[in-house]
Amino acid sequence: MLFKNLARKFLYKVYEHLLTKAIKSGVIPHHIAIIMDGNRRFADRIKKPRYVGHIYGADTTEKVLDWCWEIGVKHLTVYAFSTENFNRPQQEREHLFDLLKLKLEELYTDKRTHERKMCVRIIGETNLFPLDLQSIIKKVENATKNYNKIYLNIALAYGGRREIADAVRAIAEKVKKGVLSVKDINENTIAKYLYPINNIAIPKVDLIIRTGGEMRTSNFLPWQANGNECAAYFCAPYWPEFRKIDFLRSIRVYQRRCLCHITVLPKLWSSE
Repeated sequence: MLFKNLARKFLYKVYEHLLTKAIKSGVIPHHIAIIMDGNRRFADRIKKPRYVGHIYGADTTEKVLDWCWEIGVKHLTVYAFSTENFNRPQQEREHLFDLLKLKLEELYTDKRTHERKMCVRIIGETNLFPLDLQSIIKKVENATKNYNKIYLNIALAYGGRREIADAVRAIAEKVKKGVLSVKDINENTIAKYLYPINNIAIPKVDLIIRTGGEMRTSNFLPWQANGNECAAYFCAPYWPEFRKIDFLRSIRVYQRRCLCHITVLPKLWSSE
């Protein structure tokens, strides 16, 4: 049994190494967005309190950030807390708030954040959170606002349709005040008013990943992802179980999509 486990680990490492090498030789997505699903179901399966699943999930998020840095991903956006999560039991919400405070504080103090020049941005209605959490959010954002090597965008109290509605409302105010003309409004105008407002906009999504077996995007970055017809990778493992191989396989899906576009375009041109 011990020999089988050692052999399995060895083969896993060999496969991971070969897959990493192959991925690095291809096109790397500029922006990856992840719906980190399955924390609570993972905790239920191992018969632990549900907040334990979120702790395991937070550890996975740190690993994924390292993997993104390793292969050269510029933007990583993670769906950490939706507006619907406010409907969860109070105790669970408080555990989540405490975990968010802990992890944001770690981002603030972690030397990798500053060595990598990583800009941390929170997207969503952060005013809905407790004041102490809002304070830490502002602290880490201010400390990293001038960094531009890699961007970590954390979606908190986020809803995609609400984001678009807020953008439309802001544009309407500009039109009402005469600052903006209706004829000048286009897709780029709307994009400027999406989260984060008054900062570098979240770019279009190249690859969206969802764990936990669900095959839907749950109102996550609808303008940047669905509007761009990005590649999608849905996988069965719960978020705490998400491995580097799963991550690399998602990149491979994106790269195959890019190759399909490259091979289709000449055919389209030749048919004219």
